[in-house]
Amino acid sequence: MMRAEILLQALPYIKKYYGKIVVIKYGGHAMSDESQVMKDIFLLRLVGVKVVLVHGGGPEINELTKKLNKIPEFVDGLRVTDDEMIEIVLMALAGKINKTLVNLLRLRGANAVGISGLDGNLIQAEMKNNKLGFVGNIKKINPEIILNLLEKKYIPVISSVAGGLDGDKNIYNINADTAAAHIAGSLNAERLIMMTDTPGILRDKNNFDSLIRELDISEAEELFNNNIISGGMIPKVQCCTEALNLGVKNVIIINGKTPHALLTELLTDEGAGTLIKKG
Repeated sequence: MMRAEILLQALPYIKKYYGKIVVIKYGGHAMSDESQVMKDIFLLRLVGVKVVLVHGGGPEINELTKKLNKIPEFVDGLRVTDDEMIEIVLMALAGKINKTLVNLLRLRGANAVGISGLDGNLIQAEMKNNKLGFVGNIKKINPEIILNLLEKKYIPVISSVAGGLDGDKNIYNINADTAAAHIAGSLNAERLIMMTDTPGILRDKNNFDSLIRELDISEAEELFNNNIISGGMIPKVQCCTEALNLGVKNVIIINGKTPHALLTELLTDEGAGTLIKKG
């Protein structure tokens, strides 16, 4: 009986998201149970949701950097990316992580295709700051390759690297949250889901019961001013508001370590995390 009730509860949400594009950003410290998350993504695709997965992989880059005996450098929290580091970024993001996620989806029975921001000129960028080296600032998104894959019922799995503009031969390291925001905006996505290692935005960072369930951009600005949104949550929420301004309907921050958080958020009355809307 309980299982039947769960399915009945999910029906209106399946109808709501059927045929709609949902962009999921996955990576970093949220990547604790990849197999479970890929299972949930496959289920969403089975019920008609057009899922686009954008991933980062800072911890994997750190691990590979250590193995290659390279000392990482950071400026204002951003990784300095020289010639050697961009090769490491490509190996980690466009190589190991991307293909691991594709394989996990394949093992579940999903049709997934791994691409990077270089494929089909998907993400084009310019140098953000000379001090950071090949860290890119996104200038253009060409979503045709994603739309073609979705039309053929594939799940695009996208690593956050980019090519240059107008004859610029460089390859750029792109923040995965920013890449997901811009990609979701270019697709007019119904929802962008940012998977993190926290429940969402907390009024008290030491109390998970203080989770803010819903807010709009102006309320988020007030939380910035009152230092309630602080630390690593600042750039994440900034990416959320950027996505909304680019045309995404709603953005939500959820804990990627919570079992079935994706399904709870999209297919139940309960929901998960913090929903941010334009207002």
